[in-house]
Amino acid sequence: SLSSSASGTFDSIGVVGLGLMGHGICQVAAASGVHSSVVAYEPEQQYLDKGRARIEESVNKLLSKGKISQEQADATLGSITYTTDPSDLSNTDFIVEAVIENMDLKKDLYGSLGSVCKPDTIFASNTSSLSITEMAEISGRPDRFVGVHFFNPVQIMKLVEVIKTDHTDQAVFDAAYNWVGDIGKVAVTCRDTPGFIVNRLLVPSLMQAILMLERGDATCKDIDISMQLGAGHPMGPLTLADYVGLDTCYYIMEGWCTKFPDELAFEMPAILKAKVDAGDLGRKTGKGFYNWDGDKRGDPVE
Repeated sequence: SLSSSASGTFDSIGVVGLGLMGHGICQVAAASGVHSSVVAYEPEQQYLDKGRARIEESVNKLLSKGKISQEQADATLGSITYTTDPSDLSNTDFIVEAVIENMDLKKDLYGSLGSVCKPDTIFASNTSSLSITEMAEISGRPDRFVGVHFFNPVQIMKLVEVIKTDHTDQAVFDAAYNWVGDIGKVAVTCRDTPGFIVNRLLVPSLMQAILMLERGDATCKDIDISMQLGAGHPMGPLTLADYVGLDTCYYIMEGWCTKFPDELAFEMPAILKAKVDAGDLGRKTGKGFYNWDGDKRGDPVE
């Protein structure tokens, strides 16, 4: 309804990149009903089609499970405009960028977005490991730039870390923070520090579990059971590393070790590098610290 779209922080938003994270952000934003339009942009038609299929599949799954009505499904899918033309983003109020974690690619993207978007469009990056400040400074609008870090799967995970830099205008930050609430998520705020809150605490703790296994202090299974039953974690750290992807864990830590060589919390286990080099990336390849059959975890790898 028009009345609900008028009450949101932003009237029209864009999502750039419809991969693992982007398609979920697009879907959640569309489902919230607080925007008059959601523009989904991918430069190549094949990736746009892939993202669209993912969104439609996810919405239809919710519909078949009775989580949403046919009317809600139609409204969600009907509010998204899919495009390969960047000029379709020109009138959006807020753009979430969710392209791959490559600074050169992002720099090119922000250069081109800056030239097509109206001057007051706010840019928000969903990066989990790159510097928001660095992107803000090359965007041409550092005062209108924030980080909004969603968690995977976006449709289920409630948290969004909202990041302000020294350049971010307070009103811009407040608008981004409020938007997170508009779309039914929970916002927390953090300075532009490596890994923000969650990854800065989580990734080094996963590395400590891997180092413990590497030293032979305890077995894979016992480390995981201990953190579940002794610390109340829903899954143990080695299972979680496999679940996230050992390559993802590796690239985050490798980036930090390179950029912050004096930070003692950033340490790379040799067995993690060995597994990634061997192509054993965890759940998605069927083998990591455990054997996997799809999403079903088997025994630890001997």
